[in-house]
Amino acid sequence: MIPLRVDELPALGELDAHAAEITGVQVDSRRVERGDLFVAVGRGVEFRNEALVRGAAATLVPERPFEAFAALGSLVRDRSGARIVGITGSTGKTSTKDLLAALCAPAARTIAAEASFNNEIGVPLTLCRLEPDTEVCILELAMRGFGQIADLCRIARPHVGVITNVGPVHLELVGSLEGVQRAKGELVTALPAGGTAIVPDEFPVERDDITVVRPSLPEVHREEGRTTVDGVSFNFTAEHQVANAVTALATLDALGLPRPERVEVEFSRWRGEEVPLPGGGLLINDAYNANPVSMRAALRHLEATANGRRRVAILGDMAELGSGAPAYHQEIGREAARHGVEALLAVGELARGYLDGGVPLTSWAPDAETAAVEAAELVQPGDVVLVKASRALGLEHVAEALAAVSA
Repeated sequence: MIPLRVDELPALGELDAHAAEITGVQVDSRRVERGDLFVAVGRGVEFRNEALVRGAAATLVPERPFEAFAALGSLVRDRSGARIVGITGSTGKTSTKDLLAALCAPAARTIAAEASFNNEIGVPLTLCRLEPDTEVCILELAMRGFGQIADLCRIARPHVGVITNVGPVHLELVGSLEGVQRAKGELVTALPAGGTAIVPDEFPVERDDITVVRPSLPEVHREEGRTTVDGVSFNFTAEHQVANAVTALATLDALGLPRPERVEVEFSRWRGEEVPLPGGGLLINDAYNANPVSMRAALRHLEATANGRRRVAILGDMAELGSGAPAYHQEIGREAARHGVEALLAVGELARGYLDGGVPLTSWAPDAETAAVEAAELVQPGDVVLVKASRALGLEHVAEALAAVSA
């Protein structure tokens, strides 16, 4: 991190300093290294001594945690000359972030948000990783309602704004697809004059003082477990990653960085991870999150990957869909049947809507713990299994239980 003097920190709460300078910021005491500031949120106050033992330069118990993190992130951001990229979208923002980080790294000193560090704490934590020589910083920006992206942009001040797509996500909070579009559009509004917006074809941009890029689908080739998109070879085969790669390449071009011929992307956990199963089977662990758009994409990938093997889908609730939630779940049940799913285990109350979609063999479980037991009985050697649900369901536990069989 770009170092900060302790005496220049604003009054953020109860500060216990043991050094004159901090060189990192952590919210998890287990990750503290020498020179870090440990910010104790919630039960974190119980671990201040542990942080000091690990070498923390100071501990802070903030009066208002979000404001404290915003202030810390802004202080570091003010001192950085890095180009800041903000990425949001209804689906694909984490994968696009991972793809872009891999593309930028060979040519520029790059940092990117870990996993889905994308909220009022995660974005400042990423900014607090900026080093004096960082050239590109890639942020993921969450949207849980109107104003959140605008607030994050006031801290991050991005030069490039990327909107991957707009779909039926968080409808309980913003009411409609138009509301989703408006909330995502806060990123475009926040860009400085001369900035660049990378947006889908149909996304309206009224500003004339920024560059607007609308990526189009180029030539795509698949061979030997890799996909070549517009001349760049990536280590994925999933069809839905192509659009993310196209967006990442457009962002790379906007940054003025050269395109590598080949790139190895380290995708964040539980986003299409593939694990061998007994008898030549395969587990597709896509348990991090789900919405109607990403669920359809995952079912298409399941069909394409199965290649004659039995297709099993373990699908949980899709959250925050508002009054239309039952209809969305019923449609995904029909989508599963259209893509040849032969056995479906639905998990959660809303997931009951999947059961009447026409899949030949169906069952239901109330939670992930029960689903893990039922999945062990349902899955047969040689099956290709998709596990996917919204974050609250915790279906990674089902995937981990299935994966343990092949370990």
